[in-house]
Amino acid sequence: MRGAVKRWTIALWVLACCSALLACSQVPARHQVDGPAAALPWASAEDEGLSSAALARIGPWMAARVADGKVPGMVTMVARHGRVVHLESAGTLDLETGAPVADDSLFRIYSMTKPIVSVALMMLYEQGRIALEDPVAKYVPELADLKVLVNGGRVPVERPVTVADLLRHTAGFTYGIFGNSPVDQLYREADVLGQHDLAAMVRVLGRLPLQYQPGSRWHYSVATDVVGHLVERVSGQPLDRFLAEHLFAPLGMNDTGFAVPQAKIARFGTNHAFDPGTGQLAVIDAPRPGPDRGEPGFVGDVTYFSGGGGLVSTAEDYMRFCLMLAAGGTLNGVRILRPETVAMMRSDQLPAGIPGVFGGDARFGFGFAIVGDDAGRRAVGSPGSYWWFGVAGTQFWIDPVEDLIGIMLIQVQRNREPLVNEFAGLVYAALKDPARPADGAAD
Repeated sequence: MRGAVKRWTIALWVLACCSALLACSQVPARHQVDGPAAALPWASAEDEGLSSAALARIGPWMAARVADGKVPGMVTMVARHGRVVHLESAGTLDLETGAPVADDSLFRIYSMTKPIVSVALMMLYEQGRIALEDPVAKYVPELADLKVLVNGGRVPVERPVTVADLLRHTAGFTYGIFGNSPVDQLYREADVLGQHDLAAMVRVLGRLPLQYQPGSRWHYSVATDVVGHLVERVSGQPLDRFLAEHLFAPLGMNDTGFAVPQAKIARFGTNHAFDPGTGQLAVIDAPRPGPDRGEPGFVGDVTYFSGGGGLVSTAEDYMRFCLMLAAGGTLNGVRILRPETVAMMRSDQLPAGIPGVFGGDARFGFGFAIVGDDAGRRAVGSPGSYWWFGVAGTQFWIDPVEDLIGIMLIQVQRNREPLVNEFAGLVYAALKDPARPADGAAD
């Protein structure tokens, strides 16, 4: 099996609770963002209505989770009212070399790629180059003749798959590995996610049936990889180049890309899973070749730029992205999206009659899950908070009510520990004052 296919198989096999995928896709070094970035705004906890003594409990909590073997290492970061109030790292980055985690360590963010690529498409939407109600086949003709598999036969779609369907996961696609439906089996046979590039992927996808009628239900799928190819078709640029030039460079996300350059390898560590036999953490991917690993993931030149799960990033880079969203689409005077567009993305976009996702605890917008008014135990944040996560345990949330952002980065696949809930509990316990409007939330 080719190395790329093997890495996709590992990522998708460990999906739990419809968690995030995949992708050991990589970007050539020439497309990495470089150069100085404006410093992130910092403030004391007290200046932003939090207790510094309460936030100081996060560090010992992190150390305890490392000590009890729940995670090799982690980075946490918190901002309120547009200013960073906490950044801390603990534990080991690379179990093979013993290198420690640092504040600027690089992490596989997997499906936390999805909100970034969704923003990229919405940038093109704002430019009038694509419409949300457009059929996807208008831009990707390879998807013009989709059918739905029903009782072993292929029936016509009741309506075309739209751009909005891709952004909210109502297109009818699936992933192919974490499920075992007849369509999932066809995806595996066709090696949908093992293709050379996104163009090849959509050609294969266009020959396969949908699992559901478009717009009939929410189903986590390869839709955001299709979004990535839409960005390529509409912009005329490869996805890696579009993101580097139009999103990462303007935001100063200098460490985010589809591959780690050789100069930054020391900041990139191992990925892990719990060995079911021993119950201990074991390395499943490293930035160096090794037995049974195939090609090392996220290192080198690979042409499949997964819009659904291929990026590597740091806590500070992802905070820049979150701060931009929380401020209505602007960071450091650079406008990425209009406030109205951000508001649309973080609003419930599911068609009427479709149940909430994750057992009804959340709704879904364009690229994010959204905490509903009737949020259950899975929810982090106030109603209206929007969030997403990655298969290796990374997660972020943006709470518009409290004007609060939390980021937690770890590298443990199949992680079932409620780490983000514990982290969020410590953050919310530190709040001292009522929320006030975000700085720069509108022009």
